[in-house]
Amino acid sequence: MTTRIPVTIEGNLTADPEHGASEAGNEYARFTVAINDRRLNETTGRWEDAGTVFHRVVVFNQQSRHVAESLRKGDSVLVAGDLRFGTYVDKESGQTRETRDVVADNVGASLKFASVAVDRAPKARNPEADASGPVVTPVSNTGVGIAR
Repeated sequence: MTTRIPVTIEGNLTADPEHGASEAGNEYARFTVAINDRRLNETTGRWEDAGTVFHRVVVFNQQSRHVAESLRKGDSVLVAGDLRFGTYVDKESGQTRETRDVVADNVGASLKFASVAVDRAPKARNPEADASGPVVTPVSNTGVGIAR
């Protein structure tokens, strides 16, 4: 049984996201988020850096394309997903190593220190997705009265 640990993290990208596809054709984007811990030094009354924690994040499918197209090194992001643990054998040393990754359900740019322009993509993938929809003229411009 897999342990599911939901997490939400906020931090900065340490590099541009890496975008690719698996052998099975599933798209992914990988990136690392640095979370800087700051604490108030009660003696001096000043904020000080108290260490940095790095989290590896992976996101899949259409969202991976959006992440790769939209985010860059240094961008502040919010990531919600599941913390997953795994193991692998190091090819050089032969030792078993542990991994910790966040498999993201949702990735977004943080609006804490920046503004973002949203470019909405249509949900449908057919000619109707680009249709403008019905055109209506307001009743006040048609000369037709409203009967009550």
